[in-house]
Amino acid sequence: MTSKTKLWLESSHRLTRLSGVCAGVLLSSSALADNINLSYAFFAPSQTFPAVQMEHWAKELNERTDGQVNVNTFPGGTLLTAANMFDGVLNGVADIGLSATSYEPGRFPLLNLAGSLTGIDVNSQTASQAVYELIKEFPAETLGLEEFKVITAFTSEPGYLHTQEAVASLEDLEGQEIRVPGDSTSVVQALGGVPVGLSQSETGEALQAGIVSGYVGSRETLMDLQYARNVSYITDYPLTNVVFVAVMNKQRWDALPENVQQEIDALGAEMASYAGKYLDEHIQESLTWATENHDLEQLSLSEEEAERWSSLLEPINEQRLEEVAAQGFPAFELRDRFIELIEQNQ
Repeated sequence: MTSKTKLWLESSHRLTRLSGVCAGVLLSSSALADNINLSYAFFAPSQTFPAVQMEHWAKELNERTDGQVNVNTFPGGTLLTAANMFDGVLNGVADIGLSATSYEPGRFPLLNLAGSLTGIDVNSQTASQAVYELIKEFPAETLGLEEFKVITAFTSEPGYLHTQEAVASLEDLEGQEIRVPGDSTSVVQALGGVPVGLSQSETGEALQAGIVSGYVGSRETLMDLQYARNVSYITDYPLTNVVFVAVMNKQRWDALPENVQQEIDALGAEMASYAGKYLDEHIQESLTWATENHDLEQLSLSEEEAERWSSLLEPINEQRLEEVAAQGFPAFELRDRFIELIEQNQ
């Protein structure tokens, strides 16, 4: 072999190795470019059922995309709070945000009707499936969602009256100070109670200190937030509900690969059902725990008494529907479709 031939071969081998290294770098860069990190914010603690849902969603999306998408979850208001959740998503502070429509009823007047109407006896799974269908069926601009990509939606169960003293009639409730979420203020007032607006974080101390004698809320709070230590009775009449919506920044959504978008869309209805089913089962655990450990009693209204409550609350339902309809939204159509979907899913 001549020296020229030897030199040419050595140069050729070096070029081959260099080409291999460059190709490896390009492949590695391409793989890194395909990795997607999403931030997902929620205002309540990690043990609450919406936060359990968000963790399950993150895990499912990661698995269904073979690790392509990683979701960093921020429960407990660590990234965005209830006060700035939707604006925070619009401004790109978080890619995805989960919040309740009742915290911004002026932003979601039509959609919030699915939570603010009383007397609808429905579990969380059925109501969650119905609300998700409503969002799919009604135009986004009528629901206040035109600026977002909706990831999923679900509801709590109806709020029930939890009290320290037994309430089996309107007379029993008269004058009692009751902690309420926003949509239940006029409801409790109509029934003769005194509504007190407190955050969830303030409610436990208020019960313990005797500042309020009860609260309106979903029954998993008996165990999750240890409220069973300070209340002894639940009155079995369904009051207002809470509608939760998970939304994504639209620009972030548009930038996602088509395969990731398809997986997120496929998870929408599944997560609505999952969140509701999880809550319904957890509520039964909570009731059993509260009964066995704190002697909780569930009180049923007589048929006549339930009619008294309904006669006082139905005008509030009608007023809310008329107010939203007066803004140009299909309020009565949404109410009727919501009831229809509940009956179909039950």
